[in-house]
Amino acid sequence: MRRALVFLLVLIAACGSDVSQSSGALPPIDGAGIRALIAESDQPLVINIWASWCGPCRSEAPLLNAAHEEFGRQVRFVGIDTQDSQADAAAFINEFGLGGLEHFFDQAGSVRAELGGFGVPVTYFVDATGNVTVHAGIIDERALVLGIDEITGG
Repeated sequence: MRRALVFLLVLIAACGSDVSQSSGALPPIDGAGIRALIAESDQPLVINIWASWCGPCRSEAPLLNAAHEEFGRQVRFVGIDTQDSQADAAAFINEFGLGGLEHFFDQAGSVRAELGGFGVPVTYFVDATGNVTVHAGIIDERALVLGIDEITGG
């Protein structure tokens, strides 16, 4: 038993920033929670709804990570995993190095119902006054940069 515990502790330490080891689970969010997050944010927001099983989500993840690295001081990037499992969400975040983005878990898909839009992926651009623009489907670099320019006044 003691040997297994020591092994587990060494494994956890070796994983470092691994989301599945360090934080356990993504915090839940629902429609009311996303409205509160928008109201309380002191920055414009890019909110991306994704799922680990979604092929287009997998292809846009590196783009969102690069945008976060470039614009993260001006814009708050939020990822919301939907209709997925916590374990698969953590694996997705780790696979694409998305640990720097803020993430939540919406099992029921209520955020999309609250903000409009359908399917995954869907990206919301929220300006400083709380106005929301929806981009349904996979986002490319041009659309992402234009959306960020719109919400930052760039």
